[in-house]
Amino acid sequence: MQSPKYAVLQKIRNSKKTYGITPRIPGGFIKPDDLIKIAKVAQKYGGTLKITSGQRIAILGLESDDVAKVWKELGMEPAVLSPYSIKNVEICPASFCKRAKQNSLKLGMKLEKRFYGAPAPNRTKISVAGCRNACTSAYSKDIAVIADQDGYIVTVGGSAGFNPRLPNKIAEKLTEDEAFYMVEAIYDYYNEQAEMGEKLGHFIDKITIDKFRSDVIKKFKEKIKNKSIKT
Repeated sequence: MQSPKYAVLQKIRNSKKTYGITPRIPGGFIKPDDLIKIAKVAQKYGGTLKITSGQRIAILGLESDDVAKVWKELGMEPAVLSPYSIKNVEICPASFCKRAKQNSLKLGMKLEKRFYGAPAPNRTKISVAGCRNACTSAYSKDIAVIADQDGYIVTVGGSAGFNPRLPNKIAEKLTEDEAFYMVEAIYDYYNEQAEMGEKLGHFIDKITIDKFRSDVIKKFKEKIKNKSIKT
């Protein structure tokens, strides 16, 4: 039997399957009314709420027949459209933090809007942090944008998963716009050159960081040039 759409199989006990779903909550920011709605719908269908590491709220323990009903009553988009996509953009609350070096929240939400559900060779996480404390575990993400006093740092290839990997720095002292286009350049290159199923860090190790950095910076410069021509 096929799993219900936008749901993850979680448990099989006595031949009984239960599923979990995760609504999209950009940057982890949610309106009180939506928070109340999630709680009420979960309660109605006997679900359990879980605060996820990806700044979202999962509803666990749902019956297969109830998944579509829950999505309809929530009226929200799913957090993950495909396992081969940008999974999420994790964002620290820079606008509300005394340690923030830049208001990276604005950039983070712009990236979330641009890359929500974007296809990729493998599940890919992006992180945006307002200072080098990197509260979103930025250094363990596939792509990270980290604010410093003199601009943004962009790193790639971090992973805390099955094969842990420290990230590589691609650029620093970038403006907000430059950081956005650098992430686009990284995403485009990864999408065009990596094999399906290949994680970004593994792809970098295969072709070497020097080649990856050189090719991505060329793409970045083209994007900046095209932006200047349009404006």
